[in-house]
Amino acid sequence: MSDDVFHLTPVDVRRYDFGSALRGYDKARVDQFRDQVAEELERLTRANADLESKAKGFHEQLRAFRERDKALNDALITAQQLRAETREQAEREAQLILREARAEGEKLVEEARRTVRRLESQVDALERARKAYLAQWRAFTERQRIELEAAEAAPAPERPVVEEPNGAAREKAPSWLDEAAPDDEAK
Repeated sequence: MSDDVFHLTPVDVRRYDFGSALRGYDKARVDQFRDQVAEELERLTRANADLESKAKGFHEQLRAFRERDKALNDALITAQQLRAETREQAEREAQLILREARAEGEKLVEEARRTVRRLESQVDALERARKAYLAQWRAFTERQRIELEAAEAAPAPERPVVEEPNGAAREKAPSWLDEAAPDDEAK
């Protein structure tokens, strides 16, 4: 038999005529064998069709699995890329926030330093003003002390004698008492 494909159907087997010869085969046995071969061929054809159907189903399942596998791989790759992009974006945002926080911190520190310098300058000015005030007060109290000591050491002034219209003489009161006198006259 050659390598050529030999297609034989059950109908071909049933219709095949072996012809007759003088010393031929037993026709009943040949017919019986032909029927058995046809039945087996039918069974094998059905089994083959069933296997082809199953194979087609398996191929479809395999194709679906491959598509699903490809979709899962694509989703995994996309998720990995998204994760990497998200991580990079988060790192960029974190760096930006950190730079902004550092800049704001440096700004606050510089502002605090300026405030400290201004307050120190004000404290120095207040200290100088306090010292100047104390020096003036000390000088004033010293002048007052000197004047007080001089007044205590000086002899009491003589009071002038004033003659009264009735001819009586009396000592003139100090001038500061004269200023208070008009109030006494108002009474």
